Amino acid sequence: MNTLDQDLPLVPAAEPAAAIRRNLKTKSTQLWKETLLGYFFLAPSLALFLVFLFYPLLQSLYLSVHETDPRGRVAGYVGFDNFIDIFTSAKFYKSLEVTGLFTLLTVPTGIALSLLLAALTHNRLRGMRVFQFIFSLPVVLSVSTSAVIWMMLYHPSVGMINYLLSLIGMQPVAWLTDPKWALLSVSVMTIWMNLGFTYIVLLSGLQNISDDMYDSAKIDGAGPFRTFVQVVMPLLSPTVFFVTIVSMINAFQSFGQINILTKGGPVDATNVLVYSIYQDAFINFRFGTGSAQALVLFTLILILTFVQFKAFERNVHYQ
Repeated sequence: MNTLDQDLPLVPAAEPAAAIRRNLKTKSTQLWKETLLGYFFLAPSLALFLVFLFYPLLQSLYLSVHETDPRGRVAGYVGFDNFIDIFTSAKFYKSLEVTGLFTLLTVPTGIALSLLLAALTHNRLRGMRVFQFIFSLPVVLSVSTSAVIWMMLYHPSVGMINYLLSLIGMQPVAWLTDPKWALLSVSVMTIWMNLGFTYIVLLSGLQNISDDMYDSAKIDGAGPFRTFVQVVMPLLSPTVFFVTIVSMINAFQSFGQINILTKGGPVDATNVLVYSIYQDAFINFRFGTGSAQALVLFTLILILTFVQFKAFERNVHYQ
């Protein structure tokens, strides 16, 4: 036997293959352990989703094709009759009209006002943090608290708003009991209530824009308005797009402030779709009709969100 054979003994070909198989098996086992560990930590959240999201969705699908008795118990299968009743009901189209008008009053106005306040306060000037705190304050208030505050402000005899009107010689306004003013009053309260969240998100987007962009625009001779329109808005478009989607969904799901302030009145002037669902399901105990309306509302929100992604995302600049 020569010296080479003594120093470097031949290794059977089977050993490297066996080692590769053992390594693959070890990595596969480790991957399974990591996956199971991930699901273990996700288990509480998944359980909450199952109980509070997926189960109600399945229950709504079941109830939407059944009718219920006055006590809310399932009385029989009716197929698509509940959906036919919805789409042939004038009340549904009235609620849909009110919901659309409420969305148009709250979403564009709320975003524009939040964007204006964010643009005015995102500079690192002395005292700006005080204004940032004030404009962010509504985010910490619940819907019920905000509604009670504005109910006091809208009070026809002792409310602050009518008092201020009396100081300039104007007659008091029945903000919540006059059909001409009720929806506008609820919309103003909703804009203020959502202002904190929208303002914080837009302010964060503005603060993430590099100062180099402003310096470059200034060197090119761009003024403040031109800089905001041609530089800031394209860079802020992903944030504005996100806020628009979220605000639209929230507007279609608004319930608490309407329940507290107007209860859908007067004369159904503020009877949005969600409150109509609440009336059918939990006041009239027509759970079949209420579930069918809930599914229609879900479909409308899904379609509107899809349309917004298709129509406006092409104008969103992520870089």
